[in-house]
Amino acid sequence: MMYEQQQVKIDGRKKTDRRRAPIQEAERLEIVDLSGMSLESLPNPSLNLGTICKLDLSNNNLQGIPESLIARLLNVVVLDVHSNQLKSLPNSMGCLSKLKTLNVSGNLLESLPKTIENCRSLEELNANFNKLTRLPDTIGFELVNLKKLSVNSNKLVFLPHSTSHLTTLRVLDARLNCLRSLPEDLENLINLEVLNVSQNFQYLATLPYSLGLLISLVELDVSYNKITALPDSVGCLKKLQKLSVEGNPMVSPPPEVVERGVYAVKEYLSQRMNGAHKESPKKKTWMGKLKKYGTFNGALSNNVPRNSEEREGFIMPNYRSIDGLASPRYMGMFSPKRLFSPKTYFTR
Repeated sequence: MMYEQQQVKIDGRKKTDRRRAPIQEAERLEIVDLSGMSLESLPNPSLNLGTICKLDLSNNNLQGIPESLIARLLNVVVLDVHSNQLKSLPNSMGCLSKLKTLNVSGNLLESLPKTIENCRSLEELNANFNKLTRLPDTIGFELVNLKKLSVNSNKLVFLPHSTSHLTTLRVLDARLNCLRSLPEDLENLINLEVLNVSQNFQYLATLPYSLGLLISLVELDVSYNKITALPDSVGCLKKLQKLSVEGNPMVSPPPEVVERGVYAVKEYLSQRMNGAHKESPKKKTWMGKLKKYGTFNGALSNNVPRNSEEREGFIMPNYRSIDGLASPRYMGMFSPKRLFSPKTYFTR
């Protein structure tokens, strides 16, 4: 079936730019633009809402959208209601099965309706500049086609665990919130290319190890938080090209490494992960100490000062037969206490 898109501009008096085609030749899908008209309520529609593919209600003074209106937008693909005074969205949002782009930014929303999870065709959700304190708990399990999630400039304390199941997600923007942590199993976001959790200021202090398992990540911005260390796993991000960490009390990697750029940071963290930056002192063993101080190499005590602090091992001055050494007289000399004592037990 052939479709013809029509641009409809309503200014309260007339409709313009309507190109009609014979009904038998085309089913008309129309673009309705009611933006920037200072509307406080919506006028009665003069056309079939089922024919609208894009509805722009942005830059008005709307405080609510009727449930019945949303429920009849059966073919809407783009819904733009940004920059209004909306305090809530209707539950009938879940009826928009063909919706791909939803822009509700610049409103007064404290939450999103749980029914938004039924918008399974949704690819882009923009909820920036609201008062959101949380997202629907199971949002990540249902929005299987979501590619871009923008929730910056809200009051989010955490992202729901289900966020890590958005396997098609490419951009996640959660800056300027009150995030205290990120989901632990971020590795499931296999297509994520851009992650921005900057400017959560005093709230975000740690990052999960799984951050370094985001195999498609190209840009990472964690600036202006309270992060002291990047996970060593970040050294595994082969595609990472842009990294912003300024405004953090960063210790690992140190500032001199950060100043050298993203590749120096990845190299440093990769080496840390491989243990190159970790101190691993060798455990001292009896055998090593005996060898060090010549117990088994026939070293003579004449070469070591009698009161030397370095003389810890047992050094045999003369050859003695095994029978002599096995006698009760010498058996006590092989105790650990005496073997490693600085005192001299044999004299010429």
